[in-house]
Amino acid sequence: MAIELPALPYADNALDPHISDRTISFHYGKHHAAYVNNLNGLIEGTEHADASLEAIIAAAGPGGLFNNAAQVWNHTFYWNSMSPDGGGDPSGDLAAAIDASFGGADSFKEQFAASAKGNFGSGWTWLVKEGDGLAIFNTDDADTPLKHGKTALLTIDVWEHAYYLDYQNARPAYVETFVEKLLNWEFVAQNFAA
Repeated sequence: MAIELPALPYADNALDPHISDRTISFHYGKHHAAYVNNLNGLIEGTEHADASLEAIIAAAGPGGLFNNAAQVWNHTFYWNSMSPDGGGDPSGDLAAAIDASFGGADSFKEQFAASAKGNFGSGWTWLVKEGDGLAIFNTDDADTPLKHGKTALLTIDVWEHAYYLDYQNARPAYVETFVEKLLNWEFVAQNFAA
């Protein structure tokens, strides 16, 4: 069973003007697709050929198999972490958990943005379940919360290919736009409730 490139949850141009269809065409159409193709080449004819993506990630040690599998998973999670109708504030049980862990939605947004802006080099910034609360968690390269026993709720990709065509080297502007205009609280709430 080959791993498939999942469809985007919106049209290629749906995040304009915040993330252009040009960025989507390269980031999703080239980078994400390449991870899927590479992974399928690595698992063909192996004990991982019929495994789920999560099982491959759990079993893989450092190296190409883990990097490609984790990047497929991370990118799929990232696309769902954004919405053309994103932004605003959380509600319900998620809002209560954010209040308890961060002192409110505005404080969470500030801390999440600061963590993403300061995440050195290529990587990801996540909102995760941790114990009885929530935490902000940075990973480098292809690393993912799955390898650390954490439940991912939200992510932002801070590899340069995620924003360079639209924002050049202005990662802070990309991060602020993600938090204020694109963050998909409905997806976060679904992950929190699961």
